[in-house]
Parts: sequence; C-alpha cells; structure tokens
Amino acid sequence: MYFAGVDVGSLAIKVCLLDGEAKLVAYNIEKTMAKVREASEEAFKHCLGEAGLKPSDVAYIVATGYGRNLAASSFANEKITEITCHSRGARFLFPKCYTVIDVGGQDSKAIRLDDTGRVLKFAMNDKCAAGTGRFLEVMAEALGVKLEEMGEISLKSERKAPITSTCTVFAESEVISLLASGENPVNIIAGLHEAIAKRISSLAKQVGIRSDVVMTGGVAKNVGVVRALEEEIKEKIHVPQEPQIVGALGAALIAREKASQKAT
Repeated sequence: MYFAGVDVGSLAIKVCLLDGEAKLVAYNIEKTMAKVREASEEAFKHCLGEAGLKPSDVAYIVATGYGRNLAASSFANEKITEITCHSRGARFLFPKCYTVIDVGGQDSKAIRLDDTGRVLKFAMNDKCAAGTGRFLEVMAEALGVKLEEMGEISLKSERKAPITSTCTVFAESEVISLLASGENPVNIIAGLHEAIAKRISSLAKQVGIRSDVVMTGGVAKNVGVVRALEEEIKEKIHVPQEPQIVGALGAALIAREKASQKAT
C-alpha cells in the first residue's frame, strides 16, 4: 500500500508518494493554477501516473499548504498545517535538525524543533513579499536575468551593492537606480541576496537558532541566498536534494502513520 502527501502552495503544488517502508516512490512539482482544487487533483493524478499506480493503491492522503482545505474537500483524507509537515519532512531527511527555515513563493517561516522533532516555536512572514521567492522574481525581472541563474551569478560578485529597503516595491526602485548609476548587476544581485538573508535571519532569530539548520522551499535552490543566510546566522545550512518537496514529504509520512493507526 502507498501513502501520499500533497502540498498546495501559492505558486506550486508538490506531491510525494511513499511505500510501506517510507521510501519515496515518486514526486512531482507543478504550477498552481487559478482553479486550485482541479490543479491539485491533476498534480496528484500525474504523480500516480509516474509511479504506475491507481488512486485505489493509495491508503491515505494528507494535504498541507495554503490550499489544503480545497484538497481535503476533494480527494485528501485529512489536512495538516505546513508548519507540522515541513518539520516532519526536514527531521526525516536530517535526523539532527533543530531549526527549519522554509522560504516559499509568497511566505517564509522559521521553525524550532525539540528533541523529539515536535514544533517548539515558529515565526512566519505571510504579509509581505520581502524575504520570499516573489521578492527575487520581481528583482530578476528588473535586472533582466533568469531567476534560476541568480544564485550562481551572485557568487561572481566583487562586493555586495547595498539594498537598504525591506519593501519589495522600494527595493525594485533601488535596483533600477543602481543600474542607472552604472553599478555592476552582479554586485546588485549579491546585495539583493544579502537583503533577503537579513530579512529571513531576523525571522529565524525570533525562534532561536540551533544546529542543525535545514532550509526548505524553492528559494533554497538559490545558492547565493543560502550562502548569504549562512553568513547572517553564522551556521552551516543543510539543503535537501529537492528542497521544494519537503512539506509534501512530511505530509506523506504523516499519512503513513495515520493509516497505520487506523489499521490497529
């Protein structure tokens, strides 16, 4: 029997399928479309197709993320908060993890775990684009570079151009002004990564940083942000092989447990 976790995020839907031994059988990541419920259903079906499975092969499904209510009302058995699911996924991948920093498309969160892996404390930024993937998207557009290339580009910088504003709109204006003054775009990107790292680090410090630190979410794929954040918090950051699916993985692990409890 198999178990599924579906993380319905603001920009992407992530699905993970586990077998009875908690081995990852398949996963996929798809864009969140306007019709969130239908998009979640399709993402789940696509993941089943990749694994060669039918819906009846899945014993239990847990939904998480901002759209978890829609998924739960459609095909999932239960909904669990993303704080719990990210914590569970991160601790599964990194057994010594005590601090989880998740930076997604439109929110960021810091989570402190206790010795058993339970959530001890968390802080979240879901009211402002600063410190999220959307911040980087806006800046990539202003600079005329590809979002996925920003991390590697920033590593070539000679210095970090100062970005003083924490507001996405004002920071974009700063970037345009810096370009107009002849500043090297590479240095601007490094400065942007430092700015986002400062924002995220202040969130992490609210919960108290303890090693090991694990970073999840799509922004964790940006090596420039990871390096800048390591400098800010003075800790090595562990990044999963596919950081975007950690919430869905945690949801699938919980689904496996729920199914086991119902069977006994």
